[in-house]
Amino acid sequence: MAEILVYVDHVGGAVRKPTLELLTLARRLGEPVAVVLGAHAGETAAVLAEYGATRVLTNDAGEFADYLVVPKVDALQAAVEAVSPAAVLVPSSAESKEVAARLALRIGSGVITDATDLEAGDNGPVATQSAFAASFTTKSRVIKGTPVVTVKPNSAPAEPAPAAGSTEPLAVSFSQEAGGTKVVSRTPRASTGRPELTEAAIVVSGGRGVNGAENFAIIEALADSLGGAVGASRAAVDAGWYPHSNQVGQTGKSVSPQLYIASGISGAIQHRAGMQTSKTIVAINKDPEAPIFDLVDYGVVGDLFGVVPALTEEIRVRKG
Repeated sequence: MAEILVYVDHVGGAVRKPTLELLTLARRLGEPVAVVLGAHAGETAAVLAEYGATRVLTNDAGEFADYLVVPKVDALQAAVEAVSPAAVLVPSSAESKEVAARLALRIGSGVITDATDLEAGDNGPVATQSAFAASFTTKSRVIKGTPVVTVKPNSAPAEPAPAAGSTEPLAVSFSQEAGGTKVVSRTPRASTGRPELTEAAIVVSGGRGVNGAENFAIIEALADSLGGAVGASRAAVDAGWYPHSNQVGQTGKSVSPQLYIASGISGAIQHRAGMQTSKTIVAINKDPEAPIFDLVDYGVVGDLFGVVPALTEEIRVRKG
């Protein structure tokens, strides 16, 4: 059976959920071979094996932490040359998409970004994508070289399927360009205790209708009652009510959770581009003609300042 390379996203040896989803998708196409780079790489093997990795290739060189992007491209190129995989799967984060594009150029292949599903085809993997702000769904495949595909978080459930997960060292020769951009300092992001926005299964977002930074507390309360992340529309971010890192939309982050709740968001195309692939969409808006209602599964016409706190309280009561 063909082998599928999976680039592992981890933090200090803790494997992030999108990687486990990639392993699940990779099993549809062949035998997953995980590639883990950086410190604590060896600590990931047990988890990766639990989710189907037949082999785990590791390299803990300091270059992966000290320099940006290129060392990772060098390593993935080495993995492609060592394994000759049928495809390379990469999480759809901002950095990983740059890694994927550079890798595809290096190996003379094509790249597909932001896939929402993968299936085996007669001539290689077939990727499902959303186009034109998710107005259309397309199916694409790479027709030259080894396909490199980035996949959006929450595109598939992470399903365990225990495999060997044998650990093997990956030999990497770093290119001259690898030291081009050095990391000189890091500032840890303050933790909110909430899941990462792009990885969250539930996202609650507020827009212009929230009418002030102080009122985002009710959006946060609903998100916390559901164990979800907090998002914001561009209008709310531009007004300074919430950080840009939480912006959902074409110029912000793209999310695809199981549940997306839009509160006080009109539904402009810019926002829809970042959330329209969500599995279930709920909108709360006092304007019955708001464009957001054209794409929702459930819509509530009402004042969010009454609806959102009542919903939060009901969730807390039912959870006991």
